[in-house]
Amino acid sequence: MAARMRGSERRSQLLGIAGREFADHGLHGASIEAIAREAGITQAYVFRMFGTKKALFLELVGAAFDRFSDGMSQAAEGKQGLDALTLMGSQYYELLADRTTLLLQLQGFAACGDPDVRDLVRACLAHMWDTVADTTGLDPVTVKSFLAYGMLLNNVAALDITDLDEPWANGVRTQIHPGLFEHITTQTNR
Repeated sequence: MAARMRGSERRSQLLGIAGREFADHGLHGASIEAIAREAGITQAYVFRMFGTKKALFLELVGAAFDRFSDGMSQAAEGKQGLDALTLMGSQYYELLADRTTLLLQLQGFAACGDPDVRDLVRACLAHMWDTVADTTGLDPVTVKSFLAYGMLLNNVAALDITDLDEPWANGVRTQIHPGLFEHITTQTNR
């Protein structure tokens, strides 16, 4: 008989399983039954631990956004301006390799028809904006361009085009070098 898990271990296990389930199926398509079955517990235990399916989804989506924002903040620690932005961009790109976190972030956007999800995603996007703006000290046009480029990277990563040999896929995979945002400022976009 397997050793009984402590509450924190079980919670961590469930967050991992649920993260994959929600990343693949979204808020409405994910199955608490599937999560419980994979964990070897009852659905009632999942609900006792997290309250509702939506509460579990919100926790996972919030953590996914935080992983990106916190990672960018840590990467740019002690830097400002375009130097900080370059470090943040590199870190963001590396974080896209975690497909579950990426898809949870995208599933959060997809579920914004629900007011609770929309409120959370708004707050998460505001936090990401503030992280970039406050760390870099750059103007809103540059921050907006940086985050818009990040959304393109999210979509491309979700499409998993690594081995696709098509002109558009090759173009999207083109390496971006530091300095991309040097010309994008409030002054050049009046």
